[in-house]
Amino acid sequence: MKTPPEDVKLSREDGEALIERIQASSLADEDQGLLIKLIRLYFWFTFALSETKISLKRLKRALFGGGKPPPAPPTGGGSSGHVPTDGVADGASASATAPPETPASDRPVRRQGHGRHGAGVYPGAERVVCRHETLAAGQPCPACGRGTLYPLPAGVEIRLDGNAFLSAVRYDVEKLRCSACGDVFAATAPATAGTEKYSPKARAVIALGRYYLGLPFYRMEQYQALVGVPVADATLWDLAERVADSAWPVFAALWTLAAQGEVIFQDDTHVRILTLLAENRRADATGDTLERRGMFTTGLVVHVEKRVICLYRSGRAHAGDNLTGLLARRETEREKPMVMSDALAANQRDDDDTLIRCHCLAHGRRQFTDLEEVFPAEAHHVVTILNQVFEHEAETRRQAMPAAERLAYHQAHSGPLLEALHDWLEHQFQDRTLEPNSSLGKAFTYVLNRWQTLTQFLRVEGAPLDSNTVERALKLIIRQRKNSLFYASPHSACVASILTSLIATCVQAGVNALDYLVALQTHRPAVFRQPAAWLPWNYHEVLAPA
Repeated sequence: MKTPPEDVKLSREDGEALIERIQASSLADEDQGLLIKLIRLYFWFTFALSETKISLKRLKRALFGGGKPPPAPPTGGGSSGHVPTDGVADGASASATAPPETPASDRPVRRQGHGRHGAGVYPGAERVVCRHETLAAGQPCPACGRGTLYPLPAGVEIRLDGNAFLSAVRYDVEKLRCSACGDVFAATAPATAGTEKYSPKARAVIALGRYYLGLPFYRMEQYQALVGVPVADATLWDLAERVADSAWPVFAALWTLAAQGEVIFQDDTHVRILTLLAENRRADATGDTLERRGMFTTGLVVHVEKRVICLYRSGRAHAGDNLTGLLARRETEREKPMVMSDALAANQRDDDDTLIRCHCLAHGRRQFTDLEEVFPAEAHHVVTILNQVFEHEAETRRQAMPAAERLAYHQAHSGPLLEALHDWLEHQFQDRTLEPNSSLGKAFTYVLNRWQTLTQFLRVEGAPLDSNTVERALKLIIRQRKNSLFYASPHSACVASILTSLIATCVQAGVNALDYLVALQTHRPAVFRQPAAWLPWNYHEVLAPA
């Protein structure tokens, strides 16, 4: 039986030394040339294999997700391994055997009351006052007869009920006809019936189902038929469009307000719009050239004073174009805004000098987490340092540090770490210890070329470290895309942008989005007259009695 060959591990320095010894040997020139080619082929094959492994890993993450298994629990008396802030364990591997049971004293304490909610977390509950059937305050005590009853704070009991998205009420209106004159006399429906078949609340529920839960209209149609209240998907679209018709002045006001923001997070995700796809196919058939063929949904999360505004826009324009449109509304006397994004070209602007550009440090760290299997020593060194920086950022959040104090904290704790990392990265190129065109060399180049924008938080008060804020906001759009795949036209994409923006901004403001969308429809003329008074965080002031 053939035995497998022994493993050969040859460093670049040892290989060059071997080539020199071959050239100094008495071998024929042809033999020397062949051996040198084989050695160089070995290094080329090793490099190509590592690059292929990295590419396959990235493809696997794109197809199936990028999560690694959680680290194995510690055994014996050893300490647990370091877990980076992005949830990826360093060097952890699952054991083939089950870990020993953790002693009861070492188990994490479960939070008391988990899964239970007090009555105070139900602000949307209908209130019903229940009076005592026979007694009232001021009456004598029926038990002892000596004392007088006085009121206590009311006890609270919560009852939860279920309904379809749209529930129907049937009114059988009695009609009477005169036997002599033939006149018909009909009963009057109660005032609670309203005058429209679909109430503002019904329309708001449909908008939330489509643009927050991400349910496509045809699925909502099937569900409504299942519960005995059928509504066609085309009707559902008309109802959602009516909500957007009442809300678009507020959407425009939010864009103007967001243009004055101090910190802007921006990013893109792809979108499918059927009429634009048809436009691409016609251009292919006729040979026409389109200025841009791509389709994007841009997410912009803006911090304006103490408010957070979430804005979305879908179409041919990418994040850089939409940022330009946003900043065109900015007041000229305001200071430069900080803009956080990843380093994609679509996020940049030609006049980036009019803003303080920040690039996502988490994306910089991701360049190396992808390489930990192939280049464990170098990648682990970079990831470990960046993890410490993110731990310092987490500490500033735990302590709720003001911007100036946070800046000083990072300069004292993160600054030395990053300065040492920058020197180490540069020395790798100067000492020629890596191949510049390899995946590791490209990761080094990515970080060094963007060092200034990746570390703005060491120089500018309030500068963010990462773009996770806008990536979380884009999950609303991604949820819609995964469920309903596409928009029919730019108009339907615009309706989605308006309603998703208002709903997401309500979430950030802690406002009941259902009540808010109902209010915009109910007071539509007032919304059009003064949209700035109907923002999610101030519309209650307009509704409050004088």
